[in-house]
Amino acid sequence: METTLIILKPDAVQRGLMGRIVSRFEDKGLQIVGAKLMQISPELAARHYESHQGKPFYAGLVAFMTSSPVLVLAVRGLGAIAVSRKMMGATFGSKAEPGTIRGDFGVSNSFNLIHGSDSPEAASRELGLFFGSGEVVDYDRPGAAWIYDLSGGAPE
Repeated sequence: METTLIILKPDAVQRGLMGRIVSRFEDKGLQIVGAKLMQISPELAARHYESHQGKPFYAGLVAFMTSSPVLVLAVRGLGAIAVSRKMMGATFGSKAEPGTIRGDFGVSNSFNLIHGSDSPEAASRELGLFFGSGEVVDYDRPGAAWIYDLSGGAPE
């Protein structure tokens, strides 16, 4: 099982979309193993987006991400990174397909509702930035057998 970081950005929080978006991950069969509502500091935003430093949109991105609380999630499941990114849709709401989070809730080309880690390495790094020791929990879900075919002993 893979764990990824998801951030419901300030626009998702301010628009009251948190519950609807979290429900989509749970409805898909992914497991929420960490969650916190928080205000991102400028320092944390700078560390999180350090790969974008020097780009024209960097200052606006940091200002946006620190403008309002965000909901930070640790989401676990088989292929959680790829599944989550597909659920999110194209970066810009105006280009995202209906049925995706951005396609259903967004039209902006700057406010895009949600962030998701794009690789296992990024997920590990980002989870470490936003969650401390013990804040991502392991727990069994008896219903996992109905989400993943476990008949062969391993999820498929």
